[in-house]
Amino acid sequence: MLKLEARPQSSRAWTYLSPVLALAITVVIGVLLFSLLGKDPLRGLQAFFWEPIKSGYALGELAVKATPLLLVALGLAVCFRSNVWNIGAEGQFVIGAISAGGMALLADKGTGGWIVGAVLLAGVAGGMAWAAIVAFLRDRFNANEILVSLMLVYVATLLLGYLVYGPWKDPMGYNFPQTRVFERVTQVPKLFAGSRVTIGLPLALAGVALLWLFLFRTRAGFALQVGGLAPAAARYAGFSSRRALWTALLISGGTAGLAGALEVAGPIGQLTPYVPAGYGFAAIIVAFVGRLHPVGMVLSAILMSMFYIGGELAQSRLGLPKSLTGVFQGLLLFTLLACDTLIAYRVVWKRRT
Repeated sequence: MLKLEARPQSSRAWTYLSPVLALAITVVIGVLLFSLLGKDPLRGLQAFFWEPIKSGYALGELAVKATPLLLVALGLAVCFRSNVWNIGAEGQFVIGAISAGGMALLADKGTGGWIVGAVLLAGVAGGMAWAAIVAFLRDRFNANEILVSLMLVYVATLLLGYLVYGPWKDPMGYNFPQTRVFERVTQVPKLFAGSRVTIGLPLALAGVALLWLFLFRTRAGFALQVGGLAPAAARYAGFSSRRALWTALLISGGTAGLAGALEVAGPIGQLTPYVPAGYGFAAIIVAFVGRLHPVGMVLSAILMSMFYIGGELAQSRLGLPKSLTGVFQGLLLFTLLACDTLIAYRVVWKRRT
């Protein structure tokens, strides 16, 4: 019979093979799911894995989806490596969008191009401020950051609803819950003509390089990771757990807020109740599938954005529910958790005695 046997030390190979195996299992389960729903599995797989990359325009849309996922995941990786469980990046994303939107609404026809930088900085500041609430409550009252950050997501969503249904509602918007469309000068510059890809993409890639340098080439990054792996050793070495807490949450909030700012000042162009797109929660999967490594998260962000686009295509072309995107995301996470068992254990065959 098959049994799990503890390895003498963790397998480095399975650390990287586990996400690949998890993806393969997810695809197999997806094929079975399409079949049970009476749909052609090949068409379903085509919608998820071929359509998002088959043309230049499709690749551009893939980059549009991957950019916020990557930005949020980069910040979450700092938290998780520090053993700080920020589950509320979605709320920080929304507050970043609100802050950026408020700055954009101040612009008029005569405003200069500097407003784009102000909009993005407002988004970063908003996300950091929202994360600072979590840091303060954890630092001052030892509140559980998982619960606090998660509950603040709903507060942020309610605040967005209040603004777009109330004081920021467009009076010329035919009673729709939305702000007026932001002035053109506030819109984030696009990289290519005929594409929705903005400067958010190079900003996210720059964030990958900066995070790699921070984690693996600076004392502060080393201190954060030691604090996450061995708190007692970190205290003995003189590393401040308070500084690690605040640093991790502020970085995470700032990147989530920047992602929110890029969304509302880019593809969306205004504030609506539909700004929360689930990127903050999906980025948790992106971070772990990417092994909390900056380069790995680039690949997992691309994969997760394929799931988003594939879910939309499956809805429009195959008549499947949009929730299929969440199903694939959940499958990938749970299969990854299962496959990660192989890092510490190996499967052996033992005869019954």
